[in-house]
Amino acid sequence: MSLKEKKLFLLDMDGTIYLDDRLFNGVTEFLQYIDSVGGRYLFLTNNSSKSVDAYVEKLQKLGIETVPESFFTSVDATSAFLKERYEKEYTKKKIYVMGTESFREQMEKEGFTVVQNLCRGIDILLVGYDRELTYKKLEEACILLGQGVEYFATNPDWVCPTAFGYVPDCGAMCQMLEHATGRKPQFIGKPQPQMALIAMEKSGFTPEETLLIGDRLYTDIACGINAGIETCFVLSGEGTMDDIDKYQIAPTYILNDIEELLEKIKEEN
Repeated sequence: MSLKEKKLFLLDMDGTIYLDDRLFNGVTEFLQYIDSVGGRYLFLTNNSSKSVDAYVEKLQKLGIETVPESFFTSVDATSAFLKERYEKEYTKKKIYVMGTESFREQMEKEGFTVVQNLCRGIDILLVGYDRELTYKKLEEACILLGQGVEYFATNPDWVCPTAFGYVPDCGAMCQMLEHATGRKPQFIGKPQPQMALIAMEKSGFTPEETLLIGDRLYTDIACGINAGIETCFVLSGEGTMDDIDKYQIAPTYILNDIEELLEKIKEEN
């Protein structure tokens, strides 16, 4: 299907629609276009450090009115994954979360037993993008990995883009733990296809009607490919053209930013 026939747009956030507190040019107009053609947009983010309510507030400050139902995060994907994996036993699993207070609170709201200090009977180490990281957390995570607990992480992103450059994301933090303990986590968010598949199921659109847009080949674009949908790689965030050869991942479209995507859609109309 052509771009003008797309109805569901799955949008990454950091580096795709904004950078820190700067909304990229054309984003507001792009969202207005989607509304005007009877389509729908959903924000998919691997960032586990903030709650959906915090994202709603952030976008409102940037001039975009939205609702919690327009977001699907790696925390949502993690919760769904663990509930499916452990079924009725999931509430009995004791989880040590190496992540932000917001991440812990979100998991607790989903009914998980979450701890933030070492204690007896911890079953799982769960790592997210931790903007409140301390050496104590790293040390305790290493102790748990040495004890053989199950090990999961919300996403494999190496860095998170900022206005001044990049900072370590969840994937980089997990690499520190791997160097220390030799253990790798099972990653749950993008590039796994579940976030995109659940988004399509909830919205009622087909894969042919869906386009995933993101700035990382190895997470965003790979997620779309794994879910069987077309993708648009934007160069406004972490990714560069050199990544095409590096990761051997081929997006359907490669554009500079959302503004250029909107222009390309309008050209087809």
